[in-house]
Amino acid sequence: MRIYLVFLCLILNPLNLQSQQRMLSDQAEISVLTVGPGKNLNDVFGHNGFRIKDKVRGIDVVFNYGVYDFEAPNFYLKFAQGKLNYMIGLNYYEDFYNLYTYQNRTISEQVLNLSQDEKQRIFNFLSENYKPENRFYLYDFFYDNCATKMRDVLETVLPQDLNFKTPDSFEGRTFRQLIHEHVNRNGWGSFGIDLALGSVIDKEATPREFMFLPKYIHSFLDVAERSDRDKLVKSSRIIYKARPEKKGMGFLYSPLFILGIIALIILYITFQDHKKSKQSKWLDLTMFLVTGIAGLIILLLWFATDHSATAHNYNLLWAIPLNLILWPSLLKKSPKLWFRRYIKFLLIMLILLILHWVSGVQVYAIGLIPIMIAMVARYIYLIQYYGKLNTKIGQKPS
Repeated sequence: MRIYLVFLCLILNPLNLQSQQRMLSDQAEISVLTVGPGKNLNDVFGHNGFRIKDKVRGIDVVFNYGVYDFEAPNFYLKFAQGKLNYMIGLNYYEDFYNLYTYQNRTISEQVLNLSQDEKQRIFNFLSENYKPENRFYLYDFFYDNCATKMRDVLETVLPQDLNFKTPDSFEGRTFRQLIHEHVNRNGWGSFGIDLALGSVIDKEATPREFMFLPKYIHSFLDVAERSDRDKLVKSSRIIYKARPEKKGMGFLYSPLFILGIIALIILYITFQDHKKSKQSKWLDLTMFLVTGIAGLIILLLWFATDHSATAHNYNLLWAIPLNLILWPSLLKKSPKLWFRRYIKFLLIMLILLILHWVSGVQVYAIGLIPIMIAMVARYIYLIQYYGKLNTKIGQKPS
């Protein structure tokens, strides 16, 4: 939903904008552009922008929010913490068009039904926003992004004169379901999103909240009305239609396939351990370290960042940070009774996760399904194996 800074060479110099800050002519048009999904995760949700077109004044530019600066100090740290400032960008329309047609992304345009005064006010508002002292803002994927800015600007400039009606085709969705409309559920992008974002995005979004996605900005604008019952959109057209492209054999590289292979390996090793009454400690050490590191990252995203969507993430039911501390117990020939109880605790957490999933408390990545099955089988085996060890050395199994 953002334009890379690498394309900011296309951005207008503020001095050029200052020279254009004059009254728009009566032939000026203001429209909302909606760009379709791109191929990469960062642009798979699409993009929006305001186009200001005035042939008389020689103006044809696009204001678009959601631009970020890779050269910003501590960029990756701030991004991870949810404290990265984004900004409004300004492009010549021709450059904007060339960029997205080069990426083979559909571009739609909705010309707004505005009075001359309203066009001028929107242009002035955007120009003021673009000033260096005003252009930066704290980005939020769901509530303050390139799409929601379209709605917010219109509501600011046209107060009490705008009614965003709900389209007739509207169907309720959770935030996660809305995300899944744009990303393949069996893709690595979706896997990462479902791993990092918590149960807070499994609540149903209100119609207004749907507008964090560019395609819904387009559909809500289509039915929006002014106070005089006139439509907000005067005309609508597709400027560029994306060409069909062939898709590769993605399943062989998908989380479900790759993690399914790993799960089969875990199940096979567990079966061999059962036949030989032994423990492949390297496998259990790997499981503890991987789940512990994953749990630590999830915990930090929940409590150490400003991301609202990473809260209440119950992936911690399988990715438990405590495993990072307790893994040395796996190296002992005869672990203590309490460690066997801890393995039981891990198994209970997995069962609780399944109940969460079935009841809709949180939806998890489908790529986790084979791994969860393998982990359940492995934990059950370890409980039995440690029970036999405890019996041999005279400890009472718990």
